[in-house]
Amino acid sequence: MSGFEFNTTKSIISEVGCLANICTFCESLNIANPLIVTDQGIVNCGLLAQLESLIDNKIAFTVFDDVVADPLESVILSASSKAELAQIDGVIGFGGGSSMDTAKLVAVLAKGKQKLSDMYGVGQVNSDRLPLILIPTTAGTGSEVTPIAIVTTGETTKAGIVSPILLPDIALLDAQLTTGLPSHITAATGIDAMVHAIEAYTSKIQKNPYSDMLAKEALRLLSNNIETACIDGNNLVARQNMLLGACIAGQAFANAPVAAVHALAYPLGGHFHISHGLSNSLVLPHVMRFNLHSCAMLYSELAPLINPEADTNQADENIAKDFISAIEQLIKDLLLPTTLKEMNIKPEQLPMLAKDAMLQQRLLVNNPRELTYQDALNIYYSAYGEL
Repeated sequence: MSGFEFNTTKSIISEVGCLANICTFCESLNIANPLIVTDQGIVNCGLLAQLESLIDNKIAFTVFDDVVADPLESVILSASSKAELAQIDGVIGFGGGSSMDTAKLVAVLAKGKQKLSDMYGVGQVNSDRLPLILIPTTAGTGSEVTPIAIVTTGETTKAGIVSPILLPDIALLDAQLTTGLPSHITAATGIDAMVHAIEAYTSKIQKNPYSDMLAKEALRLLSNNIETACIDGNNLVARQNMLLGACIAGQAFANAPVAAVHALAYPLGGHFHISHGLSNSLVLPHVMRFNLHSCAMLYSELAPLINPEADTNQADENIAKDFISAIEQLIKDLLLPTTLKEMNIKPEQLPMLAKDAMLQQRLLVNNPRELTYQDALNIYYSAYGEL
């Protein structure tokens, strides 16, 4: 067995209603004046008011609610400026992946020892951070347990900041915060989490026994609960299982990084503002078919988690093909779009996407099969649908 290193969030609390103890969690970290980092969607649906009611008149706090999907550098710097003015002593990230990613970086920037522009890449953060609590309101990104923050750096480009320093002190998983999510968001974020599990299990370089164990359990939880969560959004058992599954998948891919699915999904978000979860869903089956010959055995090991009645007496490659078909059918059953054509992308734009996907070498090195520009283009054509 090759040596490996495994890092994750110090404390994870998974319990329906655990948000009610937020003041206790703040006290445990000596947070008396936090910045709450969130977005307008959380404000408009009443979730921020719920959090505020739990801490109002108990601890001082400041709110930054201008986070947008795929946050720009300017958003992060604006949040950091607000933190500095308020003289905060801790950060609470409350929302989806973008809010949690922003909160991570604000917690570092508030220390004032390093510029954001110097943090891009792997292991470039050399400053400490303020105490940090992350509270996801969607079951998807797993950002509450990943040492990664994604920032939009240009009109169509994103960059990652990767450092163990970004792992929070506490992650709170409370299904009551997710019951208001529309079905299509539950579906897209859930598939995103399943991608994390699948790509972690097949990751080329840092795959390890811990990440494998977590990826398999995550895929079991997610696949067994996603349809119920979409059909019956108030089912707290399914919702809590989805949150836990997404969190566990996040732990897996934080240590065995994702690969070509994400590399090909990022340009869809950058150029066409397709949500991250849906971007992953659109290319997932096609990347899996491309990878089939390199990881048929691994796919065959995952197949029973999606379908316990899968015929495992076949050759690995046949089991793997059935696994990919089952994933594809699940995406259809969840009523998500399945082709790039449905997203109003034109065939002549596919070479641009392939070119941009090849820039994601940080991710592509983890893919179980080497991927060229022509391979990426072929995958996009496959995902496009009928010409």
